Amino acid sequence: MASSPTVLLTPTSKPTTTTTTVSAVTLSSLKPTTTTSPQPLRRHFLSLTATTTAISSTLFLFPLLLTTTPSPAIAGEEVDEEYVSDTKGMIEKVRTTIGLPKGDPNAATAVAELRETSNSWVAKYRREKSLIGKPSFRDMYSALNAVSGHYISFGPTAPIPAKRKQRILEEMETAEKALLRGR
Repeated sequence: MASSPTVLLTPTSKPTTTTTTVSAVTLSSLKPTTTTSPQPLRRHFLSLTATTTAISSTLFLFPLLLTTTPSPAIAGEEVDEEYVSDTKGMIEKVRTTIGLPKGDPNAATAVAELRETSNSWVAKYRREKSLIGKPSFRDMYSALNAVSGHYISFGPTAPIPAKRKQRILEEMETAEKALLRGR
């Protein structure tokens, strides 16, 4: 048996050519056969998912859009009619509430009702972009703010001072005039 010379490998020694060739062959055999990365598959999946979602939501919502969306002219008229009637009702409620005498036993309940209805009026109409610029809305909002601020600060049984009461009544009068003009 002929023995081949043993080569002692040290960290600084250079490997022989046969070792390099074998290791290169071994490394090349371990590489995967497909060269595609998972990124294109993920993109393809996401694009299919987005397309499917868009199509299904369009098919689901399209009949609803056709049946429930009123025309802008009708929607604007409905808001205006409702706004006018609600605002007229608020004007009358404010006038009767601030016109109550000082010792009236029903003043506290009337003020509580006024604050509740004024809060609902403001919450309903302050987000309507078509109403924000109207003088009637501006004056009515200012009057309601003054009335609510007074009753919050001084209590529901405190009478409104004459000067503040006069300003509130003037603002409601100008709001009422603006309503009649459609403004």
